[in-house]
Amino acid sequence: MTTSVLLVDDQPLLRLGFRMVIEAHADMTVVGEAGDGEEAMELAARLAPDVVLMDVRMPGIDGIEATRRITQAPDGPRVLILTTFDLDAYAFSGLRSGASGFLLKDVPPSDLLSAIRAVASGDAVVAPSVTRRLLDAYVDRLPDDDETAARGADRLAADERVERLTEREREVLLEIAGGHSNAEIAERLVVTEATVKTHVGRVLSKLELRDRVHAVIFAYENGLSGPGSGGR
Repeated sequence: MTTSVLLVDDQPLLRLGFRMVIEAHADMTVVGEAGDGEEAMELAARLAPDVVLMDVRMPGIDGIEATRRITQAPDGPRVLILTTFDLDAYAFSGLRSGASGFLLKDVPPSDLLSAIRAVASGDAVVAPSVTRRLLDAYVDRLPDDDETAARGADRLAADERVERLTEREREVLLEIAGGHSNAEIAERLVVTEATVKTHVGRVLSKLELRDRVHAVIFAYENGLSGPGSGGR
């Protein structure tokens, strides 16, 4: 199957570079390009790409808001955020808005292609350990008390979802939040890696989450994990 990609960046030369890399491979095609968030939303709805490669800083509607709106649509495409990590304070916001991961803009072409394929298949592209470092770096940007109060109904719904988990599934969620891979979780819980994969799938299904990146965010937002806790 061919993976269709929508490129979103306000710099035409960057879009051209990404297009050349992507279309050099028979299993991928670029179906459109957008220079801002508003155009990205319009093209995502009209072209129905598998993956949106989304810049963050753009004029008008930025990549964060565009990501939120695109991923909220029924059967919407998956979004891969592009960020200059050391300078860009929006990576965490992008993940919370529904993105399935993030990449640095200077990512090697092979990593870009692997990430697009992973996201298209339903996986997250951020390695668990990198996810943890990202959340630790941006934990101060979590909602303040006023914003949390304003979102009280959403928090209650999330708390209710936690109760759906079995004791073992909660353990697995904490291990994911601790930045551990499936192999590491299997070793820590003394089970097979196949068993861990089954539990991870059930955790994501019960919590209504897209991937393990959002499982980490869920654990943070519900007080199940935090910086330096190791997921415990």
